[in-house]
Amino acid sequence: MKHSKKKFMVPFIVFLLGICVLGAIVYGMESSLRRQNNTKAELNAMTYAERMRTDIMEGIGITRALQQIVISENGKLDQFDKVAENMMADYIQSIQIAPEGVVTEIYPEQGNATGKIDLLHDKDRGEISQYARDHHTLVLQGPFQLKQGGYGIAIRNPVYLEDESGQERFWGFTIAIIRVPDIFADSVNALSNFGYEYRLSKTVSPWESTYEEVYSSSGEMADPVSYSFEIGGEEWKLEVMPKSGWGNSQYFIVVIAGGALIVLLLTGLTGALMVLEENRNNFRRLAVTDSLTGIYNRQGFDELVEQYMRQNPTKHCIVAQTDVDDFKMINDMYGHAAGDKALQSLAKSMQSFFKKDAVLGRNGGDEFCMFLPDCSYEDAKELMQQFTKYPKTFSYKNEEHTFSISLGYAEYPVCASDRAQLIRCADVALYEVKLRGKNGCMAYRDGHQMEIRKQLGFALKDISENLPGAFIIYKADKTDDEIFFANHELIRLTGCKSMKEMLAYTKSSFRNLIREDEQEKIEKSIWEQIEDGHSNDYIHFHMRKADGTFLPVLDHGRIVESSRYGRVFYVLIMDWNSMQRHYSDKVQFSEK
Repeated sequence: MKHSKKKFMVPFIVFLLGICVLGAIVYGMESSLRRQNNTKAELNAMTYAERMRTDIMEGIGITRALQQIVISENGKLDQFDKVAENMMADYIQSIQIAPEGVVTEIYPEQGNATGKIDLLHDKDRGEISQYARDHHTLVLQGPFQLKQGGYGIAIRNPVYLEDESGQERFWGFTIAIIRVPDIFADSVNALSNFGYEYRLSKTVSPWESTYEEVYSSSGEMADPVSYSFEIGGEEWKLEVMPKSGWGNSQYFIVVIAGGALIVLLLTGLTGALMVLEENRNNFRRLAVTDSLTGIYNRQGFDELVEQYMRQNPTKHCIVAQTDVDDFKMINDMYGHAAGDKALQSLAKSMQSFFKKDAVLGRNGGDEFCMFLPDCSYEDAKELMQQFTKYPKTFSYKNEEHTFSISLGYAEYPVCASDRAQLIRCADVALYEVKLRGKNGCMAYRDGHQMEIRKQLGFALKDISENLPGAFIIYKADKTDDEIFFANHELIRLTGCKSMKEMLAYTKSSFRNLIREDEQEKIEKSIWEQIEDGHSNDYIHFHMRKADGTFLPVLDHGRIVESSRYGRVFYVLIMDWNSMQRHYSDKVQFSEK
């Protein structure tokens, strides 16, 4: 009898223990899955909230562009319709200006004429418009129903002018009405496609904490995650949650049904939990890591610097900004794969040169950043100079090529009171180096102007693509005249669709652009001019096009010394037929 009871009880106890263990594992898996879904939802909320913020900032950018025009014209905007027409986008309902707070100009006027009102004294708009005027802050009001259908948000940007005595006076508002959800349609569509319910809300006004819904999906939300951001003194909040909920009941039913294989199940579940944990850790690491170089991306860099400054508000520290000199030239000459190698090489040199407690990051493109904790200008000066001079190379076709960097740095709290301002100061110092010829480093000083970066807006691409003719750069070598660069006009004249295609049919040689029977004569003429002491002159020849035809052209070249590539030709090439048509009364041309 006792043996019979034991025979019954042991399996029952094993069964109960198995159920308990299985129940504990199922509970653990559900919690882990919930946390994973929660983490993913938080990252998506952050990502798409920032995208929505960027989308809204595009609308704000229109009002700020109008503001600059009004200020530059001292309160006048004579060609409003033309200006507004150029600023219109598919998400803009209308663009307006309101001198003294009264809407006087609306584009497009058709369908929007009833919008011409006194904003400062209007029942619905007066209080928030007065707040914007009195607090010198941009405001966003809405959403409200548009008479044309749908919903909109009004962006009102107050504009102030200085009178002759230097006193500031309120001029009025520059306004953009954006359509909701058109302005962030890509973001809400992405959230829907990823299987999320969402709700975007904002505070009713800058002085209230009550939220009003801007736009949302149709489903109900339970315990959503949220991400907040601020625009115009108002708090915005994006809430998201998976449409299927935080758990997956069907999956756990299957797991429970497999209780008969409890040992195997325990092993499998343990492995699954380890994989889930590893994936979560990898995801967190990848979220703050630059995939190309392996150092922090801008998000990861900013988070660590912000954390250090928050925990050590009185300690001195250095932020440096650096980029590769003439990086576009490296990409154009050697290809993007070589450019990537240069970036990887720079990241490795940063890692080997700076101490382990330094935070290293890549902003994007060829721009990098460094953070040196517990460091001052005096400590950093020699270190930064040494790093700037430190040899930097990349490999291309088994050959090592050198490149240089420019670097600017700034000290906290000497130059700035927070991370963002400190980075801006370092950026200004960097571009001061650029203006002084690159390949150097400089500390930020009060005399540097924040607007200095604008002076570098005219890069090689900007200038070459807008020259009145074709432009090419090639090595000044009698036996190896390698083409380095050509603008779009030259590529068009040769009948090619891309630089790659042009280099292929010319075999990267300028000589192969010249008609075969003229090559020797033209090359001889060029070098005779150079040997006679002429740095540049005009040459006429027939350019061989990709389709085998020839085009008469005028070549105006100059030979210069490049510190990187030795002697190179900078050449303008003009279509002689076009010149004849336009200047036939001044220029006579005879074919030989």
